[in-house]
Amino acid sequence: MHCIESDRRVGRLRAIQVPTESMAPAALQVMDLSSLRAVLSELRKEVLPSRFEKVQQPEPHTLQLGLRTLKGLVWLELSWRADCPRLVKITPPPRLGSGSTLAQQIQHGLRQMALIELKQKGFDRVVECGLAHRPGEPIERTLVLELMGRHSNLLLLDRQRQVITLGRQVRNHQSRVRPIGTADIYVAPPPMQGREPSSKESLKRWKDILCLVPTKLRSALQQCYQGISPALALQLVDDDAKKAHALLELSVLEITDEQWQHLYHRWSRWLDCLEKERFTMRFDGPSSYRVWDCDNSTSSSSFTDGLSLTLGSYYRRHLETQSLNQLAEDLQKRLCQWRQREEQALGEQQGRLNETSQSNSLQQQADAMLCLPSPSKDLINQTQKLYRKAQKFRRSVPVLKTRIEHHQQRLQLIQGSEMFLEDLLGTSWEGRRERSIRLQELRQELDELLISQSRNRQKRGRRNQQPPSPLELTTPGGLVVQIGRNHRQNDWISLRQARPGDLWFHAQECPGSHVVLKASNGHAEEADLQLAADLAAHFSRARGNQRVPVVMVPTSNLQRIPGAGPGTVRYRDGNLCWAEPDRGLQHLSASELLV
Repeated sequence: MHCIESDRRVGRLRAIQVPTESMAPAALQVMDLSSLRAVLSELRKEVLPSRFEKVQQPEPHTLQLGLRTLKGLVWLELSWRADCPRLVKITPPPRLGSGSTLAQQIQHGLRQMALIELKQKGFDRVVECGLAHRPGEPIERTLVLELMGRHSNLLLLDRQRQVITLGRQVRNHQSRVRPIGTADIYVAPPPMQGREPSSKESLKRWKDILCLVPTKLRSALQQCYQGISPALALQLVDDDAKKAHALLELSVLEITDEQWQHLYHRWSRWLDCLEKERFTMRFDGPSSYRVWDCDNSTSSSSFTDGLSLTLGSYYRRHLETQSLNQLAEDLQKRLCQWRQREEQALGEQQGRLNETSQSNSLQQQADAMLCLPSPSKDLINQTQKLYRKAQKFRRSVPVLKTRIEHHQQRLQLIQGSEMFLEDLLGTSWEGRRERSIRLQELRQELDELLISQSRNRQKRGRRNQQPPSPLELTTPGGLVVQIGRNHRQNDWISLRQARPGDLWFHAQECPGSHVVLKASNGHAEEADLQLAADLAAHFSRARGNQRVPVVMVPTSNLQRIPGAGPGTVRYRDGNLCWAEPDRGLQHLSASELLV
């Protein structure tokens, strides 16, 4: 981003409001018993039996299992994350986390085994995956997934149901009910509160149970019966969200007979779907999704990817958006703190520099005092103090100017990072996972550039830095265009990787990314030059304008500014061209990314 033209420096910076990407229309819905039953019903038909092949741990509380079936490799995601425990099918994930300790232990323990059983009892949210050497043989290993909110866990058991390894050790001081660790005999979680729902209960019996305590319908459903999540309670009451919330807030003594009839009909329909395993997938109604239908229609279940994979995409989409928003908020907070700190330090140094203008007046005042007839000893001492103070002011001028320049350069880095953050959060052509990776790279870069030098050296020693990976596109003429998405990428493409003949583009007098057209690999047509200019306009703070002036300079005319941050350059002999940011965005949406 840092383009300093004709040695002019950017001074004080303006504060920005970083736009954060909003979550999906509804909040993340936790996988409940109904969803778990639906997923297991589908997976039993798809992965039983199957051969275990590989495992990886991309996140601290998530495992991904690769199972080989007759139709190919199927990936399951098992998570014991407190806010989103789940068991779903996923698309083939990137290779990440296969070297973790837990992944290696499970890989060793399940090698050459087949998954032959997926068991879940009653209304407990505990799934046992039984594995044996071959189908029909006794189970040798059991992978247990407990989906119980903050008490969720994953455990690998041997034939004697002794814990081989687990996702989370539970010590005695953490739980008096069920502490568990490696080599302990597995004990099932304590039974859930309430009674198991049954389709054999009559309307009168069901109503009497809920009315035993005069409380709200929401509390009565969740306290009297097992497996009733907040989302399921809404689904059981009504398809309209407002009506469902209103009815759940009523006391059980205020509900009319007609309403009880309506509630019992939906309750019976839910139990019938569970018992007959007639599941569907709907994204309408009072909750984010539901896996059962309140009528006999099943047309809404026509998902080509299947229910389990659809749920896997749902959770992945929400979690990636959540992670992206958290990273953006954290980075925005850091940038704000660094900006305030640098602006305060810059103001202090500028104030001290202004004080040095008193040096001449102090000199003249001291000269006038010495010109007095017969100056006293005290007057001479006072004059010497004024001379020393004036000399100190004159000596401090170059030091203060160096400090001011240092703080201005750091503010330029912060300004560029704010532009990069705006760009990452405002893009619609790039996936959430890719944007999260770019945000992590930007945060890591800022930590290295803006923290104290001693801590900087310690972190550099601990981290093996990978070469930057800028965004690369192909032009209509077949040339490569490189776009820097952070300071180090700007420095990499403009100064380190540039070759004679390459062309550098940057929005004029505006913070933005460096764009380099690799014209050294071939002749650049007019369409290639225009595309590079459009991309430079799009990846700048002027992207909201219809037309943006862009500077085009041979990379051989770029020069690094000594002592400045990475990506800070000056140039000579540049040509001005006009670009349209919207054209650059259209090419981004339609192009194949090379990196």
